[in-house]
Amino acid sequence: MNKFAYFMSGYALKALSGLSKARITIHNRERIPEGSIIFIANHFTRIETIFLPYHLYNITKKRIWSLAHADLFAGGLKNILDVMGAISTKDPNRNDLITKTLLGGDASWIIFPEGRMVKNKKLVNEGRFEIQVDKVVHRPRSGAAVIALQSEFYRERLRRMKTINPKEFKRLIDWFEIKDPEKVLSQTTYMVPTNITYYPMRAKENLLTSLAKKLMENPSQQIMDELMTEGSMILSGVQVDIRFADPIKISDYLNNSFVESDLTSRRKIFFSRRMCSAPVIKTASQDILHRFMVDVYGMTSLNYDHIFTCLIKYMPPSSQGIDPYDLRCRAYLAIAGKVIESGHCVHNAFYENQIHLLTDDKNERFTKFLDTALETGVLYEKKGKFFKKQEKFASDVGFQGVRMENPLYVVANEVEPLQDIVFFIKGIAEKSDVEIDQQIRHALKDKVLKDYDLDYEKCKSPSEPFDKEAGSPIFLDPGKGRPGILLIHNYLSCPKEMKPLASFFSKLGYTVFVPRLKGHGTCSEDLSQINHNDWIDSVEEGYVLLKHRTPYVFVGGFFTGAGLALELASRIPEIAGVFAVAPPLNVKDMGWRPFTASEFWHRMLQKALFVDKRSDDSDECTQNTCVTCYNENPAQGMKSLERLIKHLEQRLMSVTAPLLFLQSGKKFHSNTENALKLFKLVNATRKDFFFFNEDCHNLLSGSESTRVFRSIADFFALVEQERYQSMGK
Repeated sequence: MNKFAYFMSGYALKALSGLSKARITIHNRERIPEGSIIFIANHFTRIETIFLPYHLYNITKKRIWSLAHADLFAGGLKNILDVMGAISTKDPNRNDLITKTLLGGDASWIIFPEGRMVKNKKLVNEGRFEIQVDKVVHRPRSGAAVIALQSEFYRERLRRMKTINPKEFKRLIDWFEIKDPEKVLSQTTYMVPTNITYYPMRAKENLLTSLAKKLMENPSQQIMDELMTEGSMILSGVQVDIRFADPIKISDYLNNSFVESDLTSRRKIFFSRRMCSAPVIKTASQDILHRFMVDVYGMTSLNYDHIFTCLIKYMPPSSQGIDPYDLRCRAYLAIAGKVIESGHCVHNAFYENQIHLLTDDKNERFTKFLDTALETGVLYEKKGKFFKKQEKFASDVGFQGVRMENPLYVVANEVEPLQDIVFFIKGIAEKSDVEIDQQIRHALKDKVLKDYDLDYEKCKSPSEPFDKEAGSPIFLDPGKGRPGILLIHNYLSCPKEMKPLASFFSKLGYTVFVPRLKGHGTCSEDLSQINHNDWIDSVEEGYVLLKHRTPYVFVGGFFTGAGLALELASRIPEIAGVFAVAPPLNVKDMGWRPFTASEFWHRMLQKALFVDKRSDDSDECTQNTCVTCYNENPAQGMKSLERLIKHLEQRLMSVTAPLLFLQSGKKFHSNTENALKLFKLVNATRKDFFFFNEDCHNLLSGSESTRVFRSIADFFALVEQERYQSMGK
């Protein structure tokens, strides 16, 4: 064994891994035991032979060697693998070399049980693990299990020979070049199943492919496939999840009378097919093989590409095509349902609110998937609908080009070992669009109510009891078929603030929903755990809930609620209209100390330049409104509000929906130019600015509230009329 490589491999791996921009996350590192370890990992790219040893070295502080397919030991890669301490699968002494290092426990090993890279990730056939490469099918290799059994067999034999036959003990010590027998006997051999999942899996032109085309004459398909796929992973910052399963203790598989007979035999015993226990060892190796294959591929980190691809694969063919929004609804139901509750490994983003899939796809999860599906011919577009080519899921284009030409086939194959997930997604894919629409309705309504129950129960504050009914989301559906109205309450307040306005619109036949902004309606400490994006998620859930129940949706609110309404309209062009009661324009540093609700709102009005700073008179209407407010204003909550306002300033010009701006204009007359400044930033083709001669900053609860309500209703009625006229009705 190359001693120089042994001591230099850690440094070499660090240098090579430093070239990669891949974002690598390591999970369950606590499952790696002390002892002699063989890491069993799935094999999809050549770069795994670089970054996996490096990260394992950093965790275990042991040298990491690997058993690599003989095909990799060619050209420049051979030198790299030699430096990293890799051994070829065709090395005649490989088993003895691995056993020596495992007995000593000074180094760990990585072995890929597939025998070579599985570029198409096709591993399951009729419930069995099988690998097909260029139409040749074989079972995964059990060699790793045999090596682990051999290592532990000799360890246990040493333990027995030390007492029974010192001469044989000495022979084994010399043969394996063991310097510290007690250390060998104090350890045990483990196999640690390891999964590596890449997201997103995209093959595209990159710096490496450009160089190859310039420096090589007619580069082969294999070279271009590997450079496009693996080059993109290295240079584009792909997300890599590395997960470890519970270790497999190999000594547990040697508890057999035939094995014990060989372990205690006084004659020379060589680990081979001639042993009396050979049939038992063979069965044990197959059992271990099945266990680690199930563990390795059972840890696949489910991601958005998996969900979208499987949905398309199992959706029945239809002459109507696939509606993109309907596909996103199915993905939402899949992720928020069985996938996240199944206990399977998932992408970290799955633990976040998935409502963005049903609004503007702010993280472009669906958009990027769709681009890949269209570019590779899995889907084609016709009149706004998408049609699939089912044959793309039936066979690949060959071992060498599959990752480049049909990556979604690879993605679909990766999920196959997770049969419960496949069955669940298939069930969602086969539902009608009407069933999906109904499920979204019920799922979102149930979610917002359940979320509030959970948050309220977690935040029982004896010093600040909050009326649960006041904090509960409000849903009023008179069943008249009129548009929906989303009403958004203010910061530190709760849905009850909007109840009078909600009741007013419900009597007019509108379906009304008042969501609870995350962190509200429980206790003020809750605001320290959230940020403004949580509020945006709460608003989006309310919008989608109404979208699935009404022909179209209006949205509006007071101050923070008004800002959130404008923020939503800036991203969702389908919003029919917006009303904003005194939306915030700017909030400067307030020292971040807690205030009572009344103090806070007077200071907010000053900082937002809606109140004369020389005035110390508090707003009586604000004090009345704050009956449903928290008594304290946490610093973190105030910071979240400031971030929201800064975010809103960048979004206002994107608002194109009809806008009604309402502002009190008596006591706050001296600084109305700031409200007008905000109004002018909005690019809506229709926008109205109403001033009310009212002392109350919150016009929705002042003496003129009925006239304010009527003004908003008239605005909505006018917008409705214009919509019907534009549709020729």
